Amino acid sequence: MPAKPRGSRQSATPPATKQDSINEDLGRRVKKLRGDRGWSLEELASASGVSRSMLSEIERERANPTLSVTYRIASAFGLTLQELIESADSASSIQIIRANERAQIFRKDKQCQIRTLSPLNMEKDVEFYEVRLPVNGALRSQPHVDGTREFLTVEEGSVELESGSSREVLGKGDSATYRADVDHTIANTGKAEALLFLVVIYR
Repeated sequence: MPAKPRGSRQSATPPATKQDSINEDLGRRVKKLRGDRGWSLEELASASGVSRSMLSEIERERANPTLSVTYRIASAFGLTLQELIESADSASSIQIIRANERAQIFRKDKQCQIRTLSPLNMEKDVEFYEVRLPVNGALRSQPHVDGTREFLTVEEGSVELESGSSREVLGKGDSATYRADVDHTIANTGKAEALLFLVVIYR
């Protein structure tokens, strides 16, 4: 056996670099963000423009994504490049829903716009929504499961609330709780858009 050069050492595995650590954290972070939103790899690929196979390699910590690829993934989650990399380097226990996340738009038509403010993968005992009603717009709902209640706060404007045979008018700053296991309607009775926050509790 040839003699080893003096002073040389051999290691079974090369030492891990900071880049290796970031790549591993990035893979875990992307997988968590995707899971938090209830997205499949195909849905993330569509939102980011990054191929499904590349995303799979990143999540399995087998790929070293370019800056361009990482930027596109960050944009799909509504994050800046710095936010994605920093969160990968030190994962937070705080789950954020960004204002521009397209997946959170539950409904958008001439009658109303509803944006989900609770995580899409959350257990459905509680749901939290932002509701915008244009002038003459209304949110009409059929009965939910028995025992369901809703909690409504008017942030801007005025609305008429109906729950079964009961009816009340609410103005800015007013809140109400009511049965949602009967027909119920929230209608904009004002002269401007109404902004509401709605919590649905299933029992």
